Amino acid sequence: RDMRNNPTEPEKRLWRHLSGSKLEGHKFRRQAVVGHYIADFLCPQKKLIVEVDGDTHDLNDDANRDAALRSFGYQVVRVTNQDVMHNMDGVLTVVLNQLTQTANRWHRPLAPSSEGEGEHALSPSPSGEGFGVGPCEHQKGL
Repeated sequence: RDMRNNPTEPEKRLWRHLSGSKLEGHKFRRQAVVGHYIADFLCPQKKLIVEVDGDTHDLNDDANRDAALRSFGYQVVRVTNQDVMHNMDGVLTVVLNQLTQTANRWHRPLAPSSEGEGEHALSPSPSGEGFGVGPCEHQKGL
């Protein structure tokens, strides 16, 4: 909870570019729990984790953590605080390249419209874990 409420400056800056599906429509979560770990940023559709590493990261611990996350089927992209602060375009390019090279976990099925004209994509569920037919009850007033 403390990490979610007090992100580092590089995490704040990167989140501004990832939140709200700003990176070509890819949805990300911040400080997402994956197994026994907390990922800085997670794109559930692609099972892609983006980690922002500061000066205190231990390379052996990171390698073990990445191996464990890969065993759950996740890919991990690591970027440094320095890159986020001084080369955001480069960071976003690396993340976007990985997203486009990674297959979706699930596909958006298309359903015919009620009028029989064309097809409409189903909406993502509020959790981001799957697709439903539209907003859930508590979102209809939004």
